[in-house]
Amino acid sequence: MRHTERHRADRIGWLRAAILGANDGIVSTASLVVGIAATGAPRSAVIVAGAAGLVAGAMSMAAGEYVSVSSQADTERADLAREARELAADPVGELAELAGIYQARGVEPELAHQVAEQLMAKGALAAHGRDELGISHTVAARPLQAAWSSAISFTIGAILPLLVAFVVGDAARVWAVAVAAVVFLAGLGVTGARLGGAPMLKAAARITIWGAFAMGVTALIGWLVGAAV
Repeated sequence: MRHTERHRADRIGWLRAAILGANDGIVSTASLVVGIAATGAPRSAVIVAGAAGLVAGAMSMAAGEYVSVSSQADTERADLAREARELAADPVGELAELAGIYQARGVEPELAHQVAEQLMAKGALAAHGRDELGISHTVAARPLQAAWSSAISFTIGAILPLLVAFVVGDAARVWAVAVAAVVFLAGLGVTGARLGGAPMLKAAARITIWGAFAMGVTALIGWLVGAAV
């Protein structure tokens, strides 16, 4: 029978950006809504502020992810270009270097040399990029993927507390949004863990605790500033 395995490492790029975006969308929008609602502002002001935060946050996440991941991609390309020059200038030395990497991982010297020769014959730059620099197709930087994943997930995350603020009346709006945000964060943790094959309870607890803490601090500051002005 053919042995097949399902791995999730190829999801790292977009999954990281999506979880980050959704978490930020829930926490920042819920905090903004709670902070403004706590000052006694009318529902219209709360919704307008939340909607403005949604748009600004989504665009900021997209731009930030694109710029940061592009910087990572630039560094990867620079390292690969340097490695290509080294391969052209000293192929024998690079062969010995690659064989040394395999030896350090426990491969016998003679076998390590044979493996290095065969891998370099099929793609010297790819072999050095993967085993010397740690750059592979699976975890390579993808700026556009990170940008749209963050923007979409932030928008979805931000819409959830905003809908609660729209539906719930003034008297219960603060607590309703806060409780709903915690529930949304727990659901996000479970979803992310399921997609990544990680323990769901641990992921849900982690994102809920830290998200609730961040939301509480942000909401408190928003309330204090709102009360002062």
